Amino acid sequence: MLSLLFWLDRSQWLPLDQLRERQLQQLQVLLRHAHATVPYYRNRWSAVYDPATPLTFERFAALPTLTRRELQEQFENLKSGNIPPGHGDVSESKSSGSTGATVRVLKTQLLGLFWNVFALRDHAWHRRDLRGKLATIRHSIGAGEFEHWGLATAGLVEDGPSVVIGVAGSVQDQLRWLELQQPDYLMTYPSIAAELARLTIAGENRLRKIRELRTLGEVLTPEVRALCRKAWSVPVTDVYTADEVGYIALQCPRHEHYHTLEEGVLVEILDERDRPCGPGQLGRVVVTCLHNFAMPLIRYELGDYAEPGDPCPCGRGLPVLRRVAGRVRNMLVTATGERYWPTFGTRSLALFDSISQIQFAQIEYDLIEARLVTASALSPEQESVLRALIQSRLPAGFRVSFAYRDKIARGVGGKYEDFVCEVSPGVTGGSR
Repeated sequence: MLSLLFWLDRSQWLPLDQLRERQLQQLQVLLRHAHATVPYYRNRWSAVYDPATPLTFERFAALPTLTRRELQEQFENLKSGNIPPGHGDVSESKSSGSTGATVRVLKTQLLGLFWNVFALRDHAWHRRDLRGKLATIRHSIGAGEFEHWGLATAGLVEDGPSVVIGVAGSVQDQLRWLELQQPDYLMTYPSIAAELARLTIAGENRLRKIRELRTLGEVLTPEVRALCRKAWSVPVTDVYTADEVGYIALQCPRHEHYHTLEEGVLVEILDERDRPCGPGQLGRVVVTCLHNFAMPLIRYELGDYAEPGDPCPCGRGLPVLRRVAGRVRNMLVTATGERYWPTFGTRSLALFDSISQIQFAQIEYDLIEARLVTASALSPEQESVLRALIQSRLPAGFRVSFAYRDKIARGVGGKYEDFVCEVSPGVTGGSR
């Protein structure tokens, strides 16, 4: 692991064209393996891929993409029939994502090695004191107290203890737990961090030692970053991962954008015509995992959207993602098929003290339902002000209704979605 980290410390500074040359070499090996040992690719690529022809990025871009539904339906046909022995043992992983649709993936020990080494790169980039205490609040992870920070550091470096709880308790319970633990580092979802920050700003802060907030698993908006910095005056650092492929991008040590991890994945951002997006253009995230030979995921459509950026002033050759926007189900859609990323302004909504939780759902093409958890119902005047605020963030013509809830549950993976589109495809208006 340390040898690979030593190599990654140098490869990050290579010019992008040299990184692409190395990727192409690895892709050549991966594609030949997939064509020879994976029935799905051998059948589907018959008209577009010749393993005897030298690979170019143009030929690679001609390969069809792999969707999440195809991964679900073609699990058996996507297995390799001859995994190289040097890649180690094989295990099966399951992921629901924010859609709740479970996918299964076979993974090798080699892929796990890269996962851990990219975690070490993240620690190194952000100069964490691994001897400190790490507290984690997240779904589907073993709760308890541990002598190390995890598999990436255990037995490799001198690290401190970590403590973990799930997301089931209230945010007040989570804050009380953190006060007892007094961690140096906190890792959780952005939605939980925002709730903790609001309580802290309201005067319930007793976190004396925290040095950095680390987020994962959900979209981290600039507003949540600002809210957390206001609460704790510490850096806020995000990572972009997917269980199917591992680490995709890390936040730059000097900026709030991300660097894609080209040594482990090839990341394409494509428009609706499958053309590469340029800086400032939002597109679909398509990932190729370079080192999983048990179940190669080649040009795999995660279902996420992201925006590429210009080369980074930090000097790293690793490409930039200016932002990760989220999944298509988190986009507002109009009756004519246009899509938007709605931003409702969480800091403005904080003006309503009685609102403890809020979620927006598009239930018709022209109707947004604001689902509220409140200490008491808003007055008609407050609803009117809130409705106007919400409508100011939407295209013209949208109506807003209110629905009061006792609780807004998290998704299957423990993640929280501020906005969901519940309009059925093909519906042209009217009620659901």
